[in-house]
Amino acid sequence: MRLNVERSESKLSYQNEAIAQIIKMLGEIKFGSIEIVIHDSKITQIERREKLRPFAEK
Repeated sequence: MRLNVERSESKLSYQNEAIAQIIKMLGEIKFGSIEIVIHDSKITQIERREKLRPFAEK
């Protein structure tokens, strides 16, 4: 039973870390997209595509 609890805590910790990374990326990106890839109900990849628009109005 303890092994299942440890796995659950580890999975939750990993998910919290991934969510924190996504939130950080959202705060840093001005133009572009963030893609989250999920496999077997787990986040396996986070992609950030950023557009640079040097002449965009501020």
